[in-house]
Amino acid sequence: MAYELTDSNFKSDVIESGKVAVVDLWAEWCQPCLAMGPIVEQLADEYKDRALVGKLNVDNNQEVPMQYNVRGIPTFLIFKNGELKDKLVGTQSKKVLQEKIEALLA
Repeated sequence: MAYELTDSNFKSDVIESGKVAVVDLWAEWCQPCLAMGPIVEQLADEYKDRALVGKLNVDNNQEVPMQYNVRGIPTFLIFKNGELKDKLVGTQSKKVLQEKIEALLA
């Protein structure tokens, strides 16, 4: 299951964790976001021991989207050791997200 991220736990759980992290910025009213939900859940299960895969609801948490200049959703922020390595906007294939994660885990 994807980890629930918030403005308050983002710094400790993503930035300071030292892990590879994929953050799905989404909203309940966003149809493309909902379509990405099952893929994000699959990735969370597949990488549970090696990377953090989490979801951040932009309606309930507005600091992180502002900090990373998120203009559209879904947006995927990909971090390694607290540093933003990639930003993908719009729906993505599972393969694209897996390739981004694998490249940072290598």
